[in-house]
Amino acid sequence: MQLRYSNKGVCSTQTILDVDDNTHIINSCEIVGGCMGNTQGISSLLVGMKAEEAIKRMKGIKCGFRSTSCPDQISLALTEALNRLNS
Repeated sequence: MQLRYSNKGVCSTQTILDVDDNTHIINSCEIVGGCMGNTQGISSLLVGMKAEEAIKRMKGIKCGFRSTSCPDQISLALTEALNRLNS
């Protein structure tokens, strides 16, 4: 399943995901905008990981004074993808 998620409250504007429909393995993750080195590094680390594990590791991370972060936004995008797959 491919999903385009509009990020909120962070420098990046969008998270683009491809998650396997059956195994929930992340095939690709692209973050548009934000700190390029960090977002590319996070995306690279996520490929091959189960969405559930990625959510567990990144949910609730904050960026400075913000109540969210790019990793937190990825966890929200992955949660939306899983909800769509399970409905």
